[in-house]
Amino acid sequence: MHGLINRAVQDFMRDSYGAEAWLRAARSAGLETADFEPMLIYDDAVTERIVAAVAAVLQRRPSDVLEDIGHYLVTHERMAPLRRLLRFGGVDFAEFVQSLDDLPDWARLAVEDLRLPPLEVRETGPGGWLLRLQGAPRGSGYAAVGMLRAMADDYGTLAFVEYQGAIEGAECVQIRLLEQDFAEGRAFQLAAGA
Repeated sequence: MHGLINRAVQDFMRDSYGAEAWLRAARSAGLETADFEPMLIYDDAVTERIVAAVAAVLQRRPSDVLEDIGHYLVTHERMAPLRRLLRFGGVDFAEFVQSLDDLPDWARLAVEDLRLPPLEVRETGPGGWLLRLQGAPRGSGYAAVGMLRAMADDYGTLAFVEYQGAIEGAECVQIRLLEQDFAEGRAFQLAAGA
């Protein structure tokens, strides 16, 4: 697993629950150090251990923690560059969802050795899609749910986003657009600092 993913879990825990809660989780997971180096590659088992430890410290299900991490990745000010990258996907939520197939390539433009699982968006009807994360680590779909719900809010869109489970080797997420212009979305300027 790319260190950026593990670092996101670390930052989520520190920013949301404090340094002491993160240190408890890191000790519980048996980490040698409480700091992940963003540019290193870690064994997937380390990520699974740390997510389980964070869930235990927070007394929550791992699926709920992963969803919260996905939400954090879009909404926390520390993650503004990721939000900017995602917003380049479209002028509205529907366009954004339809562009998700390209997200792994966008991520590689930002971080050359970051390999996201292949994403496939299948239209299931007007305003409906199934997002498939092919070969993704177990639980990735929950993080995608958190990110997609946060992005719907970011665009001011009312959408139903639900984890569907693993289907034919892919983590699947159902997305239904209920109302495109439900509320005022968050401000977004094309140029950073504009």
